[in-house]
Amino acid sequence: MTEVKLDDIVSLAKRRGFIYQGSDIYGGLAGTWDYGPLGVQLKKNITDAWWKFFVETRDDVYGIDAAILMNQKVWQASGHVDGFSDPLVEDLVNKKRHRADHLLEEAGVEGVSAMTPEQMNQAFADNAIKSPDGNPLSEVRQFNMMFKTHIGAIEDDSSISYLRPETAQGMFVNFKNVVDSFSPNVPFALAQIGKAFRNEISPRDFIFRVRELEQMELEVFAHPDDWERVFAEWLELQKTFYLSLGLPEEKLHHIEVPAADRAHYSKHSIDTEYDFIIGQKELGGCAYRTDHDLSAHMKYSGKNLEYRPKDGSAAYIPHVIEPTFGLGRTLLAVIEASYRVDEQNGETRTYLALPEHLAPVKYCVSPLLKNKPELVAKAREVYDALKKKHGAVMWDDNGNIGKRYRRQDEIGTPHCVVIDFQTLEDGTVTVRDRDTTEQKRVDLEKEIL
Repeated sequence: MTEVKLDDIVSLAKRRGFIYQGSDIYGGLAGTWDYGPLGVQLKKNITDAWWKFFVETRDDVYGIDAAILMNQKVWQASGHVDGFSDPLVEDLVNKKRHRADHLLEEAGVEGVSAMTPEQMNQAFADNAIKSPDGNPLSEVRQFNMMFKTHIGAIEDDSSISYLRPETAQGMFVNFKNVVDSFSPNVPFALAQIGKAFRNEISPRDFIFRVRELEQMELEVFAHPDDWERVFAEWLELQKTFYLSLGLPEEKLHHIEVPAADRAHYSKHSIDTEYDFIIGQKELGGCAYRTDHDLSAHMKYSGKNLEYRPKDGSAAYIPHVIEPTFGLGRTLLAVIEASYRVDEQNGETRTYLALPEHLAPVKYCVSPLLKNKPELVAKAREVYDALKKKHGAVMWDDNGNIGKRYRRQDEIGTPHCVVIDFQTLEDGTVTVRDRDTTEQKRVDLEKEIL
């Protein structure tokens, strides 16, 4: 296998209809990406697998879908209005803005995550660091990453809202609703898949760092004395899920997050990092949020958010364990992990060895020859039956059979079914395996339909 670069992944994603640049015909919009027909199906397959693993197969997890726009007091209570920010510097010549910590890290400065803005300014001066365009930089200042908007016709302080920067708060404000409706035993969890928005100063690395993202998150509510056991259990479940997507275990790393790097709500965090093509980077996280969120919302809202055990023991505010999964980063890791380059019959072949349950197309059906009506008719019959059964089935009669195989390999289709003249005689078809390229004849009715 030759060395794979990020550009190879980006090229395949666009060429085969997985991911396109957002607003592409207008020159794009930084930090936004559009998912094409195959990309949206792969994304759905990942979210379906996540929902089945964490929600449908358990009786202690409850799914919700909270609104993106929320009362501004939610974000005041959570600390995001005052604390959700990144260090920013500006190129004094062309006015481009950059993440200060990224520039310092790229220059080899150590301990950046623990620095104050004043210390960052000193590090810029000591190391004579300029902008990527070689120009002088402004002083470091904090930049709030929430997108602010107004609700209704009047734009004043009372109408301010934000595009949510995380899905978690929708689960916290619905904690009491779910307890009242379902009376769950602790520990229990709420689960949500949804969009979040962050005004990243410098989005980069394809879909790794973006301004519009999707999260798959759980908030696990536990007794304060039981948080360590619950944390360990859900951290292991998080890893098990990643392995179920075909990610190599040796490329997954649990990294304890230092206090200086933890989010303002976290007392203990372990990130799952993955060996991406761009380096070892964060894939997901598991945070111990203590009772920070429920206590804050109880204070700001005036509502009692204590949990009352069914045995009549004293009420308490649950502590929270938060396993969180970035959907875009997970999809990128899945594509990278399945990307293969080999040689077949003297030619280089690129293919995606996607796990079958994730592959956006499960079968491709082809007539051996497109100019033979009897083969086309039978192939259409097989295609319709498979389409009805599996949904994710593709028809391809363009070009010779070898070219069809190469196209299907590149999008990760596990099986290609070819209808030939023997099919008309004995009801058998040729099925080609994507990974081995081996072909075998099987009984159409018994083994395919």
